Amino acid sequence: MARPIWSGTISFGLVSVPVKMYSATESKELRFHFLHKGDLEPIGYDKVRKDTGEHVDPDEIVRGLEVEKGRYVELSEEDLARLDIELTHSIDICDFVDIDEIDPIYFRKAYYLLPEEGAEKPYRLLLAALEETGKVGIAKVVIRNKQHLAALRPWEGVLLLETMYFADEIRKPESVDGKVELRKPEVEMARSLVENLSDTFAPEKYDDTYRKELLALLKEKAETGKISKPRDAEEEEGEVVDLMAALRESVARTKQQSKRSTTRKRKAS
Repeated sequence: MARPIWSGTISFGLVSVPVKMYSATESKELRFHFLHKGDLEPIGYDKVRKDTGEHVDPDEIVRGLEVEKGRYVELSEEDLARLDIELTHSIDICDFVDIDEIDPIYFRKAYYLLPEEGAEKPYRLLLAALEETGKVGIAKVVIRNKQHLAALRPWEGVLLLETMYFADEIRKPESVDGKVELRKPEVEMARSLVENLSDTFAPEKYDDTYRKELLALLKEKAETGKISKPRDAEEEEGEVVDLMAALRESVARTKQQSKRSTTRKRKAS
């Protein structure tokens, strides 16, 4: 496993568990580069003053925060070091709750927590307690100069910490304009469509087809110097006017697909 990105202590009640933190996920997105048009050499970024456009050397740059519009205050390494050390290296559990009470919109990024040497027993005790109660710990933790709300829960035999947004970081959605009256048959038909398309969640059956196709196109251009023309797209269907007709047809199709899928599973078994 990679090097830990954080080390500290899980604290709940009078119990402390020293742990190390590791990233549990990684992004597979493609990263594009800016290149010079003539010879495709990479283009770098130059730091300049926003008011004059003049180049600024790295040793002339400091960190700061905007305390009010157009007014900044510098933060030195010494200033950052004065932050509460106990706070920045402690996962303080505030409450234990049911995970079903947490809306997924709050979750940000997942990290594995593994015990420091000698802390295996209290680590296992906390893991077992969470598994048996079905609870998750709601905690506060500081990672890279930002405090996060976090959920501490068991996963695949280890403790998983998922950072979360605070309530005031969640933007409120705009309301849906227009008054629309839903008829009972329409709702029942839409529900039937959802039920017909329902299945157990199996993450391995979903993959990033966009990334695969884009990589194939880039490889083709690298080898041939061009990308082949796309296949002629089928004519788009006109706007659906009869919503109920579209729902009925969708329900009928999903029923047939469900029957074929069930038949294949029976033959396979």
